[in-house]
Amino acid sequence: MLKNGFLAIFSLIITGFFLLGCLIFYVYLGLPDVTTLRNMQLQVPLRVFTKDGKLIAEYGENHRIPVGLDQVPTKLIQGILATEDQRYFEHPGVDLIGLARASRELLVTGRKSQGASTITMQVARNFFLSRQKTFGRKLNEILLALKIDATLSKEKVLELYLNKIYLGQRAYGVAAAADVYFGKTLKELNLSEIALLAGLPQAPSRDNPIDNPRAALERRNHVLERMLASGYITQKEYDTSVIMPLNAQLHKKTNLIEAPYVGEMVRAAMVEAYGDAAYTNGLKVYTTIDSRLQNGANTALKNGLLSYDRRHGFRGAEKHFNKPSQWLVKLRNTPTINGMVPAVVLSDSNRYLTAMLTNRTKVAIDCGSWNKHHLKRGDFVRISHKPEGWVLAQVPKAEAAIVSLDPNNGSILALTGGFSFRQSPYNRATQAKRQPGSSFKPFIYSAALEKGFTLASIINDAPIEQYIPGSNTIWRPQNSNLKFYGPTRLRFGLVHSRNTVSIRVLQAIGVSFAINYASQFGFDPIDMPHNLTLALGTNSVTPMQLASGFATFANGGYRIKPYFIDRITDDNDKELYQADAPSLERAITSENAYLMNTVLQDVIRQGTGHRALALNRKDIAGKTGTTNDQMDGWFAGYNGDVVTTVWVGFDQQRSLSEYGADAALPIWIDFMRIALEGKPEHTLSQPPNIVRARVNAGTGYNSDDNDPNSYYELFDKAHLPAESGSEENSDHNEASAPVTEELDAPNYKSESDTESSTTLELDKPALQSEDGEQGEELF
Repeated sequence: MLKNGFLAIFSLIITGFFLLGCLIFYVYLGLPDVTTLRNMQLQVPLRVFTKDGKLIAEYGENHRIPVGLDQVPTKLIQGILATEDQRYFEHPGVDLIGLARASRELLVTGRKSQGASTITMQVARNFFLSRQKTFGRKLNEILLALKIDATLSKEKVLELYLNKIYLGQRAYGVAAAADVYFGKTLKELNLSEIALLAGLPQAPSRDNPIDNPRAALERRNHVLERMLASGYITQKEYDTSVIMPLNAQLHKKTNLIEAPYVGEMVRAAMVEAYGDAAYTNGLKVYTTIDSRLQNGANTALKNGLLSYDRRHGFRGAEKHFNKPSQWLVKLRNTPTINGMVPAVVLSDSNRYLTAMLTNRTKVAIDCGSWNKHHLKRGDFVRISHKPEGWVLAQVPKAEAAIVSLDPNNGSILALTGGFSFRQSPYNRATQAKRQPGSSFKPFIYSAALEKGFTLASIINDAPIEQYIPGSNTIWRPQNSNLKFYGPTRLRFGLVHSRNTVSIRVLQAIGVSFAINYASQFGFDPIDMPHNLTLALGTNSVTPMQLASGFATFANGGYRIKPYFIDRITDDNDKELYQADAPSLERAITSENAYLMNTVLQDVIRQGTGHRALALNRKDIAGKTGTTNDQMDGWFAGYNGDVVTTVWVGFDQQRSLSEYGADAALPIWIDFMRIALEGKPEHTLSQPPNIVRARVNAGTGYNSDDNDPNSYYELFDKAHLPAESGSEENSDHNEASAPVTEELDAPNYKSESDTESSTTLELDKPALQSEDGEQGEELF
């Protein structure tokens, strides 16, 4: 009887082991191919750099810096082994002693032990398995660990682990963690920092030094104790390191260049090209951005907007909170923008007040004469720290954009799409279509030269009246000072931005011809109104488009295509893409470009852009622009190396109460001072077909030295000045004739975040700036 019972039990045991063996064999056959780990591609984020190799942005869920095992300090490896897997180099991937101990503890107490999972098992879990805690997953983990250990060297497995393991704060791998917590490379870590990193794998979210410094300190000390007990460090090293403070904080990369709008342009382009793999394949994108110029663009734009904002006064508190219990909640939920930190007013005053910061610190603030509002306790304001102390500040409501290109190849050298990307990621440099005002006039005048006009052609600066069908109203455009100057030379009309001269020129050459001609510069005909208001810049352009158009004047007549990606490499620096040398197509003749360049240089020397004379250079040229009701301010200018456009305005359109020469030109000057620093003067060479000829100032006809009312002007040999009384001059007579025809009702838009139609206002006088720039009133 006993014998039969024993045989039955023995049979059950044998059968159980057989079934277990079958199960293990079945599971083993279904395991992944671990040889793929030899060439495993770790998830590395997309990184964007300037052309000179400075980091702009990093995109992807994981921050990882892959390193070889030989780049990891020995003491860091020892610290991890002492804490995570003491018998790593002795067991076959699974620590049977630790597994038996954990199994016994589970059976006796019902608690799971932390010591059963080896480094190899963690590699198996992190690369092949889910995080769910089931018997099936644990069995797979054990079998995979055995298979990995039998396939790969211990060193390779350890290298995979050190690069894969999550260590908190988006840091994956020890190199990324060293960068995130200490701003150091692995070789720069001291023993205290090494021990802190070695203690993170067990509970990175709970024990990281940012979220729980006390737990991180205890864990670091535990690692130091384990390293001492294992003989990895001496008693002296332990005593020195255990008393050191953590000194851990989130580190912003020291080489980070502030170009978030460029970074977003690259991110969108990479996702379009590579899909979601762009975020994980470790692509390195080197842009055309020059870090020095980008920093200059950021500074110029921010200072320009802050100066504009100060000129128009302090607007008062952003909000008011009666209950002190609301203050800290509001402060903590409000981000700092460009150094302007949120604060709550504690004392009542106009000039001097006391305010509280997010960390409960109380600071004294000098409001200066800027503040005309009486601030009260509970008012929510912003302040900035200056060398002299804390001062009252405010985030500008106006926005701006700056684009700078190399006119010879179209590479984007610097781009800023707004005051704060965090506040608004809308890229006004590439997305905001706004009316360019007078900054578009050069393209109308260039078209006139193509049609046979010369810079000496005489245009009648006189009143214009046009009937608008169906409205029973008349369009009467004005000049800046409500005066008309009669016969005006073409050059003078553009230099001083005479509205009626521009309109008569457009009427003479024809709107359709002008639109087709302007499209050669890259402007879309669909954005141009088919009426004479085009002469005043009522079309829609982006700052990028306007910069591209002016580049044609700067480079001698070639149309450029802006680009911002220079090259792309993989994580091992293998080149995947290199931008081709641009093939430029001619848009206008070299003679036309040269003549226009001389006029735009005169805009600086004696016209609406005269403030740019502060740069003390003879090779710069450009044009101001201001739109209806001063809703947009522009300046586009260049030399032979750099073309830059600046726009200033409000996203929700309203008047700037300033001209382009006041709002945009100072930003352009500040940027170009940096962009052109150390560069020799560079302007267009005179083409062989450009000649000088003496003409009569009142008629534009050919003259000689005996004419006291004559001067020298530049001409294209194809369009020399006519002789007095010749029929050739009749071609341009219509530009001097009164304009009294009917005008089709204009239908144009100015666009920003939202589109809004512009109301036609008749008999409304044009505005005038201090420097005499025409305000581009349309109706």
